[in-house]
Amino acid sequence: MLNLERLRTLDALARHGSVSGAADGLHVTTSAVSQQMAKLEREVGQPLLAKNGRGVRLTDAGRLLADHAARIISQVELAQADVEARRGCAIGELRIGAFPTAMRGLLPQTLTVLGGAHPELRPLVREQEPEESMAAVVRGDLDLALAIDWHNKRMPVPAELARAHLLDDSCDIAVPAGHRLADRSRISLAEFADEDWISWNEGQFCHEWLVFTLRGIGIEPRVRHIAEEHHTQLAFVEAGLGVCVTPRLGRGPVPPGVRLLPVAEAVRRHVYVVWRADADRRPSIRAAVEALEQVAADL
Repeated sequence: MLNLERLRTLDALARHGSVSGAADGLHVTTSAVSQQMAKLEREVGQPLLAKNGRGVRLTDAGRLLADHAARIISQVELAQADVEARRGCAIGELRIGAFPTAMRGLLPQTLTVLGGAHPELRPLVREQEPEESMAAVVRGDLDLALAIDWHNKRMPVPAELARAHLLDDSCDIAVPAGHRLADRSRISLAEFADEDWISWNEGQFCHEWLVFTLRGIGIEPRVRHIAEEHHTQLAFVEAGLGVCVTPRLGRGPVPPGVRLLPVAEAVRRHVYVVWRADADRRPSIRAAVEALEQVAADL
């Protein structure tokens, strides 16, 4: 009997092309990937991986089994969806991943709506960056993920995921109260050519967007400080340590020493929800998407 989790590991290897890539995608160690593959090779009685320089490649048997693994994983999702659809009601566990501002600005209201309409549904929420949560949906570790991209830089969505747009989230530039532009009613990004920036972690999509956007208007960004949370970024702004982009979704109280300036270029984030397309018939998925759309429309 082939083990489903080992088939997921093989599928991740085929999609990512390396042990390290599969480990990152599955959020496990490279050692765990190697151990799972060694067990799978013993189960099928033939090698599935071969040395390829410093890395590995799938053997012919590995590619053959990986093709089956992708179909098996999809079929498991379809089976779960069909059983739930036949039951006709949204019940059981529903695992949701969301980025921080959506955790604050969308999910509390959404979970209240879901709880009222579907009392037997048990949402389990995990705070996660969009890149991580979408990968988790592809793997089957999450059922839904809230994600974002920007008006001028889209995030790739894996082909096996369906998506629904929820809202456009406008962003402002936060500056210290004593900043030379603090009294302006609207500003242009080009006016911040000589500023120090407070940004998200390097490698995150939003950090890459900021660098991409500023370079696109001829500004080489001086990122002086990195902070994950928007409230931390605003504390640094209040201390006069730089400026930052701050979204309106989930925005809490703004420190008294900070001014928020609308941007003439209308900087916007697109907020959307994704789920596996082969789970589209699950009543719990449809119920959650509808609740998210309802709450987003009221914002």
